[in-house]
Amino acid sequence: MSAPHERRAAVTGIGVVAPNGTSTDTFWKATQQGLSVLDRITREGCEHLPLKVAGEVRDFDPAAAVEERYLVQTDRFTHYAMAAADLALDDARLGQADTSEAPFSIGVVTAAGSGGGEFGQRELQQLWGKGSRFVGPYQSIAWFYAASTGQISIRRGFKGPCSVVAADEAGGLDALAHAARAVERGTDAIVAGSTEAPLAPYSMVCQLGYEELSTVEDPTRAYRPFTDAACGFVPAEGGAMLVVEAAEVARERGVDVRALIAGHAATFTGASRWAESREGLAHAIRGALDEAGCAPEEVDVVFADALGVPAADRAEALAIADALGGHGRRVPVTAPKTGTGRGYCAAPVLDTAAAVLAMEHGLIPPTPNVFDVCHDLDLVTGRARAAELRTALVLSRGLMGSNSALVLRHGAGERA
Repeated sequence: MSAPHERRAAVTGIGVVAPNGTSTDTFWKATQQGLSVLDRITREGCEHLPLKVAGEVRDFDPAAAVEERYLVQTDRFTHYAMAAADLALDDARLGQADTSEAPFSIGVVTAAGSGGGEFGQRELQQLWGKGSRFVGPYQSIAWFYAASTGQISIRRGFKGPCSVVAADEAGGLDALAHAARAVERGTDAIVAGSTEAPLAPYSMVCQLGYEELSTVEDPTRAYRPFTDAACGFVPAEGGAMLVVEAAEVARERGVDVRALIAGHAATFTGASRWAESREGLAHAIRGALDEAGCAPEEVDVVFADALGVPAADRAEALAIADALGGHGRRVPVTAPKTGTGRGYCAAPVLDTAAAVLAMEHGLIPPTPNVFDVCHDLDLVTGRARAAELRTALVLSRGLMGSNSALVLRHGAGERA
């Protein structure tokens, strides 16, 4: 993507708050072991709804991660974002960064599917149940899908480029690409990613309009993409934030470059037009590979979108074959999200974190709960597979029609 003298965007920090781990280490341990944490939804007020299974973040205390003055004005999805951002900044050794002399050197970009539904529902119930005087002033901002970007930047004093990407689920990858391009243009670092909290009653009722949503009550059978038993996806909360930094700046700081963001492309093919997503996703893959200067046979692993809808799964398998040729039937493919749920915009960011970790450990995580694959894919199931991984391809599609592909290169050899 970049000539040798140009700035290259690198991942130097990872922060995860996910259903299978509230730190990067616990997330990776569970992911590489192929553990499934899908279970019955336990949130109050959700008992009567037909959506029964999801990926809940159960081991997270927002009060231990975020100061009270921010907690009272933010929703659960922003609590996850602030905590994950702290973890990522600490990982990149920017946790105590003093931006007072260079306040515009660090920015923030996030993606969000629905924003703060839990906070918004609570305040609206107060409005209709007790009256307007019982509605807090933060109702005007906490539900907004841009809240996480704003609160992270305010809390940390980051005044660099700040933005929010709106591209449904694929926006998670687009946010990382947006961050990479800001770094290439001169910003030192961007905190980028996505977190979601769609498991409040109001949010869940909204999701019931998605035909692709699985309402199967057995957690082991509710989300099985690429199989004859595919019946849709289950949602999830949580997500990940990454520090995207100029590789040259990281080297000067003596920090490891964990991966290079080498290429990205996005397309749009329309809501639920899954057959048409084949062409759109293949085009995005080719575009990302072209930007990365990467031949199809150089791709060592694919992290699939894995919607769990037969038509969408077929389109994705064919898109991989279309874009990668014969290599598309041989390259290992994985979808670890079948063990945690498909967390909307956060899902591809968690996949990106897993891809970076997979390259570092030389291990392809398996696809939990999936057996008897019915598509022409080398889907990794059962247990993790050891492999030398230099290049990873991460894919994402949105229910509204966005398609996105991101190419990552191994960061070995990029240390100061």
